[in-house]
Amino acid sequence: MDVSQYLEIFIDEAKEHLENLNTQIMNLEQDGENPDTINEIFRAAHSLKGMSGTMGFKRMQTLTHDMENVFSEVRNGNIKVSTEMIDVLFRCLDALEEYVSTIQETADEGENDNAPLIKAVNDFLVQAESGDANAGAAAGADAAGSTDSKSGADGASGTSSDTAAQANTESPAGAESTNGASAGAGKHKWKEIKIGNVERSAIEEAVKEGIHAYGISVYVQESCLLKAARAFLVFRAMEDLGEVILSVPSVQDIEDERFDKDFSVIYLTEEPLEKVIDAIKNVSEIEDAVGDVVNLTAKADGAATGSEAAGAGAAGAASGAGDAASGATAGAGAAVGQAGGAATAAGPAGAAKPGAQGQKKAMAKPVVGRTVRVDIEKLDSLMNLVSELIISKNSLVSVADSELGTASLAFNEQIEYLESVTTSLHESVMKVRMVPIESVVTKFPRMIRDLSKKLDKKMELYMTGEDTELDRTVVDEIGDPLMHLLRNSADHGLESAEVRAKRGKPEVGSIFLNAYQDGNNVVIEVRDDGNGIDVEAVKKKAIEKGKITEEQAALMSEKEAIDLLFQPSFSTAKQVSDVSGRGVGLDVVKSKIESLSGEVEVSTKLGEGSTFTIRLPLTLAIIQTLMVVVGGEKYAISLGSIQTIESIPVSQVKTVQGREVIYLRGNVIPLVRLTDELDIESSNPPEADLLVLVAKKGDRLAGIVVDEMIGQMEIVIKNMGKFIGKSKYISGATILGNGEVALILDANALIS
Repeated sequence: MDVSQYLEIFIDEAKEHLENLNTQIMNLEQDGENPDTINEIFRAAHSLKGMSGTMGFKRMQTLTHDMENVFSEVRNGNIKVSTEMIDVLFRCLDALEEYVSTIQETADEGENDNAPLIKAVNDFLVQAESGDANAGAAAGADAAGSTDSKSGADGASGTSSDTAAQANTESPAGAESTNGASAGAGKHKWKEIKIGNVERSAIEEAVKEGIHAYGISVYVQESCLLKAARAFLVFRAMEDLGEVILSVPSVQDIEDERFDKDFSVIYLTEEPLEKVIDAIKNVSEIEDAVGDVVNLTAKADGAATGSEAAGAGAAGAASGAGDAASGATAGAGAAVGQAGGAATAAGPAGAAKPGAQGQKKAMAKPVVGRTVRVDIEKLDSLMNLVSELIISKNSLVSVADSELGTASLAFNEQIEYLESVTTSLHESVMKVRMVPIESVVTKFPRMIRDLSKKLDKKMELYMTGEDTELDRTVVDEIGDPLMHLLRNSADHGLESAEVRAKRGKPEVGSIFLNAYQDGNNVVIEVRDDGNGIDVEAVKKKAIEKGKITEEQAALMSEKEAIDLLFQPSFSTAKQVSDVSGRGVGLDVVKSKIESLSGEVEVSTKLGEGSTFTIRLPLTLAIIQTLMVVVGGEKYAISLGSIQTIESIPVSQVKTVQGREVIYLRGNVIPLVRLTDELDIESSNPPEADLLVLVAKKGDRLAGIVVDEMIGQMEIVIKNMGKFIGKSKYISGATILGNGEVALILDANALIS
């Protein structure tokens, strides 16, 4: 059965489950007896194991299976959560992430069995033997290496109280299988299958060659949500031992999940019935399986019959916890369900004639979540089309303004309506592309935990605003900068426990990651209550490395000294370690954030802590700008940077330390003349009043002097291309309505 078509879905779902496990195991360490956390972990691990088995990744399935056994023992109260156990579980997650990465690159899980890790996991189960005899028996089976046998692991140590209660209170399968033919007749639904001439001939030929023909009925647990996926795993297990020649319901019905909690098959194999039944029961969430030899001569009408086998329908729930599948998300349920059904369809085809089974009312398909996975390239294509539409709209507006004027009121009204529609369309597409930054920050608590052990410092990470949304392309890029800032706070920011005690600070250091939306920007702050930045130490280190001279250091402001930290290969660490010391962390932060049209600011107070503030635009594709003219050329400046627009008489321009400034509402604001920066001649006479755009970057203001102002315009950002060298003040270009190209000015660079 080819399941390669579901590989991308599997990778996406696996990453989601691993993120969830990472978060929940962190919570488990904080509160080892929280039943909601334990159940959520168990469900996620169970779903991941089922998905891995469905795709045929046995090593990944085995490791997840053993983890699930530990979670089951924790849930049953047989194992207490310890730091050592959490460490091993995190190592398991690292191994699983390595499997997923390998699968993503090669479509195969690789050859690493992670045997030492599996032994470490099973050691916890062995230790449970001394505390509880019953739990120990199941644990011993797992520790002995029974990782592939579901009946030896899930049935013994992974069965939840809910499943156990279900096995004890529902009509017992074991009673039916041991009470002879009359008691077991109700479960042998395969007897109701009408066998056609083609199947009859196949059975007769098989019997002549010494091959057994069995009729088998399989029962899925009531709580199972992924029926098609479980059916697929059953078919897969049977096809390893023989061949299914007929199934009821039909293959198509099983694919569409149009069946109740059971299905029946006619099956050819050389193996004994007990081995086939055991293979079926090894599949998760299979409640029971019963079967017997098909006897074609027992009924003249061709109905399949057979004498009941006393041991064929042995009792017991063969899967782990009954509620385990409910941990899968709606999207995972749909995806894996489709995978199971489609792959089953790849098996032996042949629709059965409707018998008593066909008289049952078909079960409706489960309602799945109202979400859909969309490839980011498709969203990019949609955004490009919207961008072209906006350019076309700007062209129509330009034509309406220049040629028709107010002559055609109806035309102008339609232009305004088109402008409204394109703006709404742009906003809708942007909302589709927006994703919470939670997908990036969920891995950081685990990272801080590891750093706490490695650096021998007690620290806690507090996060707020994880639901803040950013464009998907931006979210994909901010993971590394945030990681470097957090590692910087942990290593350089927080003091040792002894120093904190002397300063009267709590023994446990605090690191804060806060995110929030501010207008058309998202602000992310990384703050700590540590030592802060020692500016004099930074200057001294810069002198040692030859970055600056002693004279330059003496004239440096605090901000200029802090900016040295962002230079390549600059670090204040006394020795190089695997955490810091190579001088690449803050350099990566600055370069990456600036490539996303963002900015980084630092505020610090020695002895109290530091705050790194990242400000990012919501989108990198379409922005609102103010169109201006400088020296006869049109330029665009992002509206998000502009605070006010002022007309300043030349007489109010003063000179301070060689720079032109204006005094406006209690603030001294330096002027930036674009004619000087862009090396072009102004079209205004020298005595004319200055048109000043007051722009803000963090807590700094600057007045950008332009010749004239055109107005507000929504523009599409176009890349300058690799053939044009990167300009300090130009961040991109755009196409205007009349076909002209206008450059986009970077206000942040102008202020700096």
